[in-house]
Amino acid sequence: MADEDKTEGAEGAAAAPAKKGKLKLILAAAGFLVVVGAGAGWFFFMRGHGDEQHAEAAPPPKPPSFVDIPDMLVNLVGAPGERVQYLKLKLVLEVKEEKQAEAIKPSLPRVTDLFQTYMRELRPSDLNGSAGLFRLKEELTKRVNLAVAPNQVSAVLFKEVVIQ
Repeated sequence: MADEDKTEGAEGAAAAPAKKGKLKLILAAAGFLVVVGAGAGWFFFMRGHGDEQHAEAAPPPKPPSFVDIPDMLVNLVGAPGERVQYLKLKLVLEVKEEKQAEAIKPSLPRVTDLFQTYMRELRPSDLNGSAGLFRLKEELTKRVNLAVAPNQVSAVLFKEVVIQ
């Protein structure tokens, strides 16, 4: 029995330092998290205060200008024997400034010609889904920028797209 008491005493003595070690580790981890959390909070809350002064000094951006393109109606390329399908478009050109819009207006016949010749080669399958319209928009933007150079068009916007 005396031997059993000695082994129990040794186990009890070993368990007490292990509990104190775990407690110290937990307290150290909690302290570290508090310090990191306070630093992150300070960073997020104090970061925006200096930027407000710079944002107020900047003038508001000018709204873009728009140039209407005459409505277009073209027949699409189809296989022989299929019924003819048509594409009707109402387009608007977006430019950064009113000066550019006025400079582009004399070039509109050239822009319309480029659009018509490109769209007459399209097939109905080329316009399927949003991906087809996105490709059409990108191609028209590229062509209009070639026609109105050195002026620049930001985007070609669709007002109406009808495939019949």
